[in-house]
Amino acid sequence: MNLSPEPRIAIVGAGLGGLTCARVLQRHGRAVTVFEREASADARPQGGTLDMHADTGQAALRAAGLLDRFHDLARPEADEWRVLDFATAAPLAKQPPSAGDDRPEIDRGQLRGLLLDSLTDNTVQWDRAVTGVIPLPDGTCRLLFADGSAEDFDLVVGADGAWSRVRPALSPAAPRYTGVTFLETGFDDCDTRHPDLARLVGNGSMLVKGAGRSLVAQRNSNGHIRAYIALREPQDWHMAAGVDLDDHRAVRTQLLRMFDGWDESLRYILRNGDTGFVNRSLFVLPAPHTWEHVPGVTLLGDAAHLMPPVGLGANLAMLDGADLAHALLAESTIGAAVRTYESVMLPRSAEAATASAQGLDHLVPATAP
Repeated sequence: MNLSPEPRIAIVGAGLGGLTCARVLQRHGRAVTVFEREASADARPQGGTLDMHADTGQAALRAAGLLDRFHDLARPEADEWRVLDFATAAPLAKQPPSAGDDRPEIDRGQLRGLLLDSLTDNTVQWDRAVTGVIPLPDGTCRLLFADGSAEDFDLVVGADGAWSRVRPALSPAAPRYTGVTFLETGFDDCDTRHPDLARLVGNGSMLVKGAGRSLVAQRNSNGHIRAYIALREPQDWHMAAGVDLDDHRAVRTQLLRMFDGWDESLRYILRNGDTGFVNRSLFVLPAPHTWEHVPGVTLLGDAAHLMPPVGLGANLAMLDGADLAHALLAESTIGAAVRTYESVMLPRSAEAATASAQGLDHLVPATAP
């Protein structure tokens, strides 16, 4: 026997994991509402390119009935990595695209748009910021909204990212700083306006590592290159240097000092971005992050297992969403479904968290590689 008709299911957060869960549920005739604090789908840029793994992200897209449309947008040729020497920009290694479209790339914004377009009208309630969650004695859950209103649901799914407002209903865990900060910048019409950088990056991504410093540049669609300047520094590195993050000229000057001795073709990334710099301190949740089952509420994606951005997070979030939806479709009660989902997701995320931490150490080594 499946769940009773029309259980009230709320997903907090319109990211990739929450939208995947909503899509799979709707594909099988289940009602669901997604609450998102942002005012619209275009309220902010959605970040860079993602490689979708066959056994996680692509498996979730298959469950959502969107795999063919994904392949229409994806760039299999972009699953290529070039590793360069920081002092000379000479190639050290090259990893060609995986055979059989194993990990094709897609812009995060395109993937989110694909999921949003697959949902029925008004599934996502925009500009509905959630401030808290209260589990109720009858096993349901109350959502509290920033406008002072409240609504009760049979299940609340926290898919609201690193600083989840749902997580405190299950766990006291809080994100901690990893010791690494990314500064993001971008280059438009790169083949015409930044041809030397375009040649260095190639069709996929470029990685250059030094002691506590790395540069990552990745080809996006529409001729755009997105670059990340990785620093193994205290979170307040800019304050210690007397740099105002809103003063992009001052940020650029400080970065050039920090990357002294690097090849000038690589320092081009520091000098010539078209979009200024966005400072992104990287946080993680304790690993393993677990909790005792609480009726009426669960977590997925970064809300459940925040990890460094080394290629696993989006894939796992989407697989979480698909797995939770399948459990809700298969089990006789919401409680049984959530227990089934958590019994798979929690150990999987613990293993992935260890791999992601090692990946960050490899990406931004403390000493020269």
